[in-house]
Amino acid sequence: MTKFTVSDAAEKLGVSKEAIHNRIRRGSLQSVVEDGVKFVILNANKSTPTKAASVNAKKAASHADERYYKLLEEQNAKLQQKVETLESETRSLRDQKEQMLIEERKKIEQIYKEKDEQLKNIINAISSKFILNAPEEPLEVEIEHIQKEDSAQEKRLVSLNKYLKSKDFSKKKRSKIKEEFKARAKEDPRVIEIDKKYYIDLQKYDYSDFSL
Repeated sequence: MTKFTVSDAAEKLGVSKEAIHNRIRRGSLQSVVEDGVKFVILNANKSTPTKAASVNAKKAASHADERYYKLLEEQNAKLQQKVETLESETRSLRDQKEQMLIEERKKIEQIYKEKDEQLKNIINAISSKFILNAPEEPLEVEIEHIQKEDSAQEKRLVSLNKYLKSKDFSKKKRSKIKEEFKARAKEDPRVIEIDKKYYIDLQKYDYSDFSL
């Protein structure tokens, strides 16, 4: 057994002084205090192998660290490659989707365009059919008949003022009849108003209720 100072013991074992103090506290190393100085008691035969073992352990740890970092780098490279592959596939899918949407929109626009053309053709065909089937002669005959009726009616019309003057009515009665015509002008078809003047058709209507 040999006594060593803490510094010497740390050098021989290849550890720090703190590690020596920790071993002393745990009881894995024996120590004595002489004249206020702490000495560590070591087995001289085992000191060197212990130091060599420590060096070997450090080398083994360093080698293990290198392998670990290399493994991490390889895994990181693989993950990066997967990320790039996924991004490429995502871009491809997005482009395909946009192209599909564009094609669908073009199809829909074409369908609506064709429908519009069909609708226009149908409307034109219906219009043409109505024009071809329109009764031209009967319409002209009807217009001519209406014109004749209007002409005949104009010949039958008599001015209300002229008619009243031809009768032996008092001024009061004539005024009363005019007021009656004015009141019923918009509702009674017998009261014919032309240019704010009233006319009567004695051949067609009966005006006895007007006291005529």
